[in-house]
Amino acid sequence: MGKRYYCDYCDRSFQDNMHNRKKHLNGVQHHRSKKAWFDHFRDSSAILYDEQAKKACRKFLQKGICDFGPNCRFSHMSEEDLENLKRQVEDERQLREDSEDPFLPGRSIEEWLSRREKKQTAHGVKGNLENKDDCEDSQGESDIPPQLLSIPDLPPSLLPPPAGGWKATVNTEWG
Repeated sequence: MGKRYYCDYCDRSFQDNMHNRKKHLNGVQHHRSKKAWFDHFRDSSAILYDEQAKKACRKFLQKGICDFGPNCRFSHMSEEDLENLKRQVEDERQLREDSEDPFLPGRSIEEWLSRREKKQTAHGVKGNLENKDDCEDSQGESDIPPQLLSIPDLPPSLLPPPAGGWKATVNTEWG
C-alpha cells in the first residue's frame, strides 16, 4: 500500500509521494484550511479591525448563508456581533490595564526580581546579624508583587511563604 501523508489542516490523507504532496500543499483547499486554522487563534482586536474594514455581505444578510463561507471577502457580522466584539476588545484592554499594580505604578515584576536579587547578593556578602535583621525588616515592604498572586491555582512551590515563615521540625532519626 505504501506510505500515506496526513494533512492536519485539511483532515485528509493521501498516498505520500513528491507529486501528490506538492499538489496538495499548493492547492487552494489546503491554503484555505491553513488560513482558517490560524485565524482561529487571532486576537479579537485584529478581527474587529478586519471586520470594520469590510462591507456587509448582502447575500448573507438576505438569506443567512453565503456560498463563500469564511472565505468571503465581505463581512458576515451583524451590527450586534460587531458591538459584542467591540465590548470584548474593550474588556480585554481594561483587563490588561488592571493587571498592572495600581498601588505601585510603573513597578513591574522584572524590577521586583532585580531588586530582590540585589538585596540577596548584598546580604549574602555581608553575613553579620545586623544585616540579616535589616533584611527581614525590608522583606515586609517588598513582599511578593500582586501580579504574581493574581494567578489562580499556583503550585505549592510557587506560593509565597506564610507570614511567620515555614515551621522547621528537626528530625534526627534517619531511616
